[in-house]
Amino acid sequence: MRFITAIATVLAAANSVAAIGSLGFDLGAQRNSDSACKTTQDYLADFETISSQTNIVRVYAASDCGTLENILPAIQQSGFKLFIGIWPNDDAHYAAEIAALNAYLPTIDASSIVAVTVGSEALYRGDMSPSALADKINEVRGIVHGMDGFEGVPVGTVDSWNIIVDGASAPVIQASDLVISNAFSYWQGQTMANSSYSFLDDIMQSLQTIQTAKGSTDIDFWIGETGWPTAGGAFEASVPSVDNAALFWQQSICGIRAWGINTLVFEAYDESWKPPTSGISGVETHWGVWTNPGTDPKYSLDCNF
Repeated sequence: MRFITAIATVLAAANSVAAIGSLGFDLGAQRNSDSACKTTQDYLADFETISSQTNIVRVYAASDCGTLENILPAIQQSGFKLFIGIWPNDDAHYAAEIAALNAYLPTIDASSIVAVTVGSEALYRGDMSPSALADKINEVRGIVHGMDGFEGVPVGTVDSWNIIVDGASAPVIQASDLVISNAFSYWQGQTMANSSYSFLDDIMQSLQTIQTAKGSTDIDFWIGETGWPTAGGAFEASVPSVDNAALFWQQSICGIRAWGINTLVFEAYDESWKPPTSGISGVETHWGVWTNPGTDPKYSLDCNF
């Protein structure tokens, strides 16, 4: 009953949009070849490959690896649009993020920024309380909206779907201009036969919770991370493979976009520098849709809309 009710809610919202959901990719800040921080030219190479599918990317931090310093010139040259992440936990890290935001955000036209997100699964990891995160969201909004031309840029957060729906996240939802939900059927140990049902149900619950907290169905909503690994160890009933990733793309990613839901895919490229996840062999390095810039995607990205 919960699943049917949630579907009805989201279908109503999707029908009101009457458009295919946008597509974007999560993008790391380190090169595969040597784990060095990406330069502006590296980001331009990334964008050239990604441009076959979209002109929207999301980065996780502003200061780490000189992300904003290096990516914003590439954004300006390419016409891509960017989600900027801010890490709010750890006072020193947060201070560096704000310094990077102040230094580099005014160098680009506000129309190039889709949104600024404060926290990436900060509640899921228990890094901070909902009220503390809400305070940081409000603080960053004040900084961003205080910049000339950036008054309309949405400021919100990204967290796991189960944290969004658990009730404690209400202060964060209410403080956010947009809330972005992550959902991975792989990390729920789903079989491929049930992976799309599980994914759709997770997203429906997230959207319904946000709509209820906001008191409106007219909200800015994105999926922030989803996808399927192409190699590595199985997690419970979830088995990585190129075929399974291709099926998840068609059934879940194409499917949710057909309902008008904007989707960021985790992730654009394999990241060979990542350490292994405890107990899962090699999976963290194989989430990319592409192996490297300049390569073909691992599987077909066509959607039959």
